[in-house]
Amino acid sequence: MKTILCYGDSNTWGYNPDGTGRYPKHIRWTGVLQSELGDGYDVIPEGLNGRTTVWNDPVRGEYRNGKTYLLPCLHTHKPIDLVILFLGSNDLKYRFSVTSHEIAQSVEMLVNIIKKSETGPNMDSPEILVIIPPPILIPEEARKLDHLIPEYEKAVEKSKHFPQEFTAVLRGQCHLIDSSKLIKTSEIDGMHLDPKSHAILGKEVAKYIKQYIC
Repeated sequence: MKTILCYGDSNTWGYNPDGTGRYPKHIRWTGVLQSELGDGYDVIPEGLNGRTTVWNDPVRGEYRNGKTYLLPCLHTHKPIDLVILFLGSNDLKYRFSVTSHEIAQSVEMLVNIIKKSETGPNMDSPEILVIIPPPILIPEEARKLDHLIPEYEKAVEKSKHFPQEFTAVLRGQCHLIDSSKLIKTSEIDGMHLDPKSHAILGKEVAKYIKQYIC
């Protein structure tokens, strides 16, 4: 059996854009991925709301730093055949003040941790697939508050550069899927995925894994 670890934020956790809670397992992209791949694979969802790539969040808690928990997580679930990273959107928050290129470099730091982790099937490196997050949108609620729009616009613009920057930094180091070509975030909150996008992402990731990885 192949083990796949999905390390991400609220879109891996399954946050519902309308704020009512968490999607059921079969709705989340990780659940769809498991269904598409079948019994020969064990898909482990490791999603955390607000998780960043490498930043301590002074407002929502330092435990949301994806770098801090990554290595313990890898060793908890080893041996791992494939690690899927789906992070970067939370780094767009104003308080982190980083560019899209720096966010891509932060994901690269996580990729390097995985490569050196010795948590693969033979104490080597697991395969690595990075899902480039889709662009965020300005939610309708924010449009009612003029003082928030400039900061949202900056974040939206940064997120549009993710495909270019992630590809420039990570090309040749790992597998890449540009989710902006497949899905979009919900217009309700501008950040999270609706059931349709979860379904599409899960199916496309499964297709890629079967074709190119394991």
